Amino acid sequence: MALTITWSEIGVRLLCTIAAGALLGLNRSERGHSAGLRTSLLVSLAACVAMLQVNLLLPIAGKASSSFVMMDLMRLPLGILSGIGFIGAGAIVRRDSLVIGVTTAATIWYLTVIGLSFGGGQIALGLVGTAIGFIVLAGLKFLEKQMKQDHLAKLLVVTGAEGPGENEIRRILETGGFKITSCALATTQDAAGMELNCDVHWQAKPSETKVPEEVRTLMARPGVSRVAWTPQAR
Repeated sequence: MALTITWSEIGVRLLCTIAAGALLGLNRSERGHSAGLRTSLLVSLAACVAMLQVNLLLPIAGKASSSFVMMDLMRLPLGILSGIGFIGAGAIVRRDSLVIGVTTAATIWYLTVIGLSFGGGQIALGLVGTAIGFIVLAGLKFLEKQMKQDHLAKLLVVTGAEGPGENEIRRILETGGFKITSCALATTQDAAGMELNCDVHWQAKPSETKVPEEVRTLMARPGVSRVAWTPQAR
C-alpha cells in the first residue's frame, strides 16, 4: 500500500473492484440467489472505499513525539464495518425459503463507508462513492429484471392406464426448455397407472411467474387424473 496515491490510482482500484463485483454478481443473479448483482457490487465497493480512505490517511498515521496516542488506521474500517453488520443483519428477513432485505443490508453497509469517507475529510472520494452507489441501485435494477435466472419447481403427475408414460412426460417438458433434474416414480392404488414426482429446472425472467403451457398440456392429456405444479424458492 503506497503512502500517497493519485486519483488515477484510485480510479484503477475502483474500476477493478467494479469488474470483480459485477463478474461475481452477474453469476449470482443468473443463478437466482438473493445476493445478486447490486448486492455484490455494493459489498465489494464498500470494502474498496474503506481501504482507500485508510490509504489517504496514511501520511498522518503513527505517533507524534509530543503525544502518547498512536493512530492505528487499520482499526478504523475494521471496527466500524464489523459493528454495522449487526444493523444490516436486522434488515434481512427470512420467510420460509424466501430471503429478502439483503440489498438493503448491503446499502446500509455501503452508506457507512461513504460516511467514513466524508467524516475523514475525503469529500471527493465520498462524492464519487455516492454517485457509484446510486448508479448501482437505480440503474442496475432494470438490468436484473431483464436477466434470466434459474428456477426450480416440483411437478406431480398422476396418470391412469391410458395416460402418458414417463418418457412422454419428459419429452413434453423438454420441448419447452425444462429439464428434469430428479424423478421419483410410484404406482397408483389400482397398479395400472403411476405417480411421477419430478424436480424441474428452467431459466426465465423474475417476472415470468405464470404456469407453463407445457404443464397445462399435461393437464389436458387423456388419462391424466392429477397435475400439481409447485415453484420452489432458491
